[in-house]
Amino acid sequence: MCLGIPGKLEAIEGDDPLFRTGKVNFGGVLKDVSLAAVPEVLVGQYVIVHAGMAISILDEAEADEVFQYLDELAQGYEEEGDTVSPPPEYAPGSG
Repeated sequence: MCLGIPGKLEAIEGDDPLFRTGKVNFGGVLKDVSLAAVPEVLVGQYVIVHAGMAISILDEAEADEVFQYLDELAQGYEEEGDTVSPPPEYAPGSG
């Protein structure tokens, strides 16, 4: 099973579709990712990232839904007193 993490594309660098990269915001943490698999992506859109590559584009409603599930998981950890740190707060509709 693979794990893809949603994030918001903040910037695009490069012109060649195979070598373009983007800065993706994961709850305040910016990472450089490959955009080769999503050449049509635009700044401000949400993407699913796996192994350093954006593999699909999400609309804002889908991103909000994923962030809600992540928040619910974090609350479950807190209620059980688990020592695993919950994921950071996400606010897709705020920017």
